[in-house]
Amino acid sequence: MFYRPEDGHGLPHNPFNAIITPRPIGWISSRDGDGVNNLAPYSFFNGVAYFPPQVMFASTGVKEDQDNTKDSMANIEETGEFCVNVVEFAARDSMNASSATLDKSVDEFAHAGLTAVECETINCARIEGAPAALECKLTKIVTLPGESNRVAFGEVTGIHLRDDCLRDGIFDVTTYRPLARLGYRDYSVVRELFSLQRPDD
Repeated sequence: MFYRPEDGHGLPHNPFNAIITPRPIGWISSRDGDGVNNLAPYSFFNGVAYFPPQVMFASTGVKEDQDNTKDSMANIEETGEFCVNVVEFAARDSMNASSATLDKSVDEFAHAGLTAVECETINCARIEGAPAALECKLTKIVTLPGESNRVAFGEVTGIHLRDDCLRDGIFDVTTYRPLARLGYRDYSVVRELFSLQRPDD
């Protein structure tokens, strides 16, 4: 099968997200200028640089109570700060609850039954007990072609690692089993690993 996106795919559901899998989930926490916390999962997310450490996430679509964007992007544009919380398998239901479209005045930490704790290097909340959290200062927002497609880049200024996830000096993902986004309404979980030596190792 071949199709041009502008012509449509002719399938019951768009296969695009199912092709680019698995995707890590950035559980983005932010705070607006009035101090209201926001929390939302984004699967167009990844790390983009080591030195200094930098991450990105992309937001698509709009909310009626925001100006041509969603709460996370609006908050980050206003304050210049955000935190990336790592999603473990045990938090799948809370993560899903925080994806609901709610009024911008609603605190998704409370809505999802999560405890918010203050970050160290930024004026933002993070999820208590998350396997890891990356405190970030906004470096750039890029507007992409299409309606309300925007990418936020941030420099990581602080990193939280949950103690039980460290084994022999390694951040061991099997201790918490990270959640990954697939296509449609599907997810996956990392339960086992294998290693490959690079040719130059």
